[in-house]
Amino acid sequence: ELIKDRPSRILRPGMVTTIEPGIYVRPAEDVPEMYWNIGIRIEDDAVVTEDGCELITRGVPVLADEIEHLMQG
Repeated sequence: ELIKDRPSRILRPGMVTTIEPGIYVRPAEDVPEMYWNIGIRIEDDAVVTEDGCELITRGVPVLADEIEHLMQG
């Protein structure tokens, strides 16, 4: 399959990609000031398989209390 007129690539088995959903909070009247100018992003690495993908970063803590515990080391 050929993709034209856009910077795209067809994902194929064996390729690895990063999925990076995030939220960034700007100052606003309806946002508590303690949340202004912060950002949170969770990054997952995924290997493309014949049937979809396999997340290879699932062993990394993602819950807030787990992350805080890790950072207090």
